[in-house]
Amino acid sequence: MMEVAGSWAEVFEGSETKEESSETLLGSSTLTLAPLVSDSPSIRRSQPILITSNRAKGVESFSSSVPSIPNPFPELSKSPVLISSFPPQSSDKHVIKVYGEDSHSRSVWVSPGATAREACHMLVQTAHCSDQENWALLEVHPTLGLERCLEDHEVVLEVQATWSLKGDTRFMFCKNYAKYEFFRKPMLFFPESMISDSADVNKGMTSSELIKNLLKSGTCPEIQGFLHVKEPSRKAWKKVYFFLRRSGLYSSTKGSSKEPRHLQYVADLDDLNVYTVVNSRKLYGAPTDFTFCIKPSKNPIRVQDLKILCAENEQTRTCWTSAFRLFKYGKQLQRNYEMSKAAPQKVEGSKLADGKSKSEASLVAMDFSGKAGGRVIQNPMEAQSAEREEGLAWRRREALRCSLPNLNSAVRPSSIHKTQPWFHGGVSRKEAQRLIEKQGLVDGMFLIRDSQQHSQCFVLSLCYQLKTKHYLVIPFENGGRKYYTMDDGDTLFIDLLQLVEFHQINKGILPVCLKHPCVCVAL
Repeated sequence: MMEVAGSWAEVFEGSETKEESSETLLGSSTLTLAPLVSDSPSIRRSQPILITSNRAKGVESFSSSVPSIPNPFPELSKSPVLISSFPPQSSDKHVIKVYGEDSHSRSVWVSPGATAREACHMLVQTAHCSDQENWALLEVHPTLGLERCLEDHEVVLEVQATWSLKGDTRFMFCKNYAKYEFFRKPMLFFPESMISDSADVNKGMTSSELIKNLLKSGTCPEIQGFLHVKEPSRKAWKKVYFFLRRSGLYSSTKGSSKEPRHLQYVADLDDLNVYTVVNSRKLYGAPTDFTFCIKPSKNPIRVQDLKILCAENEQTRTCWTSAFRLFKYGKQLQRNYEMSKAAPQKVEGSKLADGKSKSEASLVAMDFSGKAGGRVIQNPMEAQSAEREEGLAWRRREALRCSLPNLNSAVRPSSIHKTQPWFHGGVSRKEAQRLIEKQGLVDGMFLIRDSQQHSQCFVLSLCYQLKTKHYLVIPFENGGRKYYTMDDGDTLFIDLLQLVEFHQINKGILPVCLKHPCVCVAL
């Protein structure tokens, strides 16, 4: 076989003889290959380049030739948490993915000993959040419907190491106002009916004093009560009497008997985590929505390892889950709580011993109607009357301001609520309750949403005493103008923003003032 060098083209000999017949032309034509460009020694052909196996050396030589760029943020170089799309220079950093409530995620580079509190602090700075505290990392298992708030001292990588590689477990960054609420309002979280009789060791001490003393010492009273438990490998639920003590969780095999021969050991508190269960009726056929579960903390989550329990109401579930945390972590939770109080809070202000902020404690009723100057109103009835009168005068001033002819109708604040963090659009009643529950069942947590049953109406969802209540906000016309009201026209507001601002300083028909907006965090 002949080798042909260089570029080539097809040339048909005799192709210029046009008079020949087609048969003669086809018969006499031969195919030859002729080079288009003759070989020349001046032409340099590409040669193969030897690629060394050690590519790291090549990277080092390249980076060494590039001038170094100064670090514009030197104060972040010593942080145990780094947020970047490229790994840090040190080899001991690990990446975790954190999701916001808008389903978007951000990669975070953390050191092996970085805690949940440190990771939250860096995410707060990155997301430009207005305050530093009440943020939390949630461990979420979407398929199983499990959620757990990480404690501030927990090491993030140790928690992630217990996850299954094939699962959909993730971290979520969100608000949580109720993380230490049981330190502020212990009687709301630990009702007397659930405290074990054996816990009252100090005679002459009330239940409130007993609970406060136990919490200050980093422990918890023994809890007892009925819970629905899902039987293994069956869909049936059984009502069982449980006891939660320092030594572990026990169940009674005979009613509510406490005799040792009737007690059955269920779980060790040091080796378990407690999760709240979302959508438990659909996923597990639970008799109520107030479901939680316990599982070994050092093993990947498997359905057969879950101990699913169901309470009768939210207060009962919160009591059990809070007691689990206190018995497991003890004084560490007390230290975490003290650190959260000492940290700066830009929006909410520092808290006093009774749970109120300094700004709330310094508010007094004043009367400036006289010529001699203002006076402090001592009579509570007179103070309430002055509050109502000031509210009426304030509404009249706001209504007059918005009815001025020079106000551009295109910028009237009729839809200004859509830009507020507390407005959640068309979420359902059940979804609103879940959002408030996730960010903490504390008094004053609220959001506003569109009403799904009444056109052009809104609903104010407010948390009070571990329950979410819903108030209908309806449009109301007065003097040819459109207002909003929650009390059949007795109190009118020109928009939802004015309604929220009013109820942040006045209860009105609500059981508590609006304090904490339920917000969705976007990373």
